[in-house]
Amino acid sequence: MIGQEQLSVLVTAAAGTISAHADELSELDSAIGDGDHGYNMKRGVEAVLGDLEAISAKPLPEALRAIGTKLVMTVGGASGPLYGTMFLALGKELAINPDDFAAAFHKAVDAVAARGKSEFGQKTLLDVLYPIAAALDTGKSKAEIVALANQEVTATRDRKAVRGRASFLGDRSIGHVDPGARSSALIIEAIAGKLQ
Repeated sequence: MIGQEQLSVLVTAAAGTISAHADELSELDSAIGDGDHGYNMKRGVEAVLGDLEAISAKPLPEALRAIGTKLVMTVGGASGPLYGTMFLALGKELAINPDDFAAAFHKAVDAVAARGKSEFGQKTLLDVLYPIAAALDTGKSKAEIVALANQEVTATRDRKAVRGRASFLGDRSIGHVDPGARSSALIIEAIAGKLQ
């Protein structure tokens, strides 16, 4: 189980990479959405960092739920509810079964899918999260997981958006990387880089 100090390191790394890539994420979003994904995500992770001392002092399941709540409250658009749901569900599942992170993560991704009424292949963050959930089940290395996440981000370029604001573009959404998939991969890469 991740301890208080390690959780703080992981959250700080993920928040840092989102903030550093805020312009890129919003530029991706400007092609197929509202153009604010990066800035919304940056606002959310900065809010989490502002409460990080109190959050990381909690047991891991409770800390994850606190992160989820903060993201729901501070990230605008669809991303707040979706990322918030992921952390809320992950915290709930780890409270039930703390020794099976892969199963908990898969259920958390299912919760995101239910919240967004979406599924894999529809040009959303699920296009990264579901393959990562499957990779965790097979025990792939951190490097393999990061490579897979980035591969799946690239794959969204050739997909037509079926859910979210990008779906209004229809076929014109093809040819653009999904910003939610990209932010998911950035978070995964940042966390993988700090895990022992």
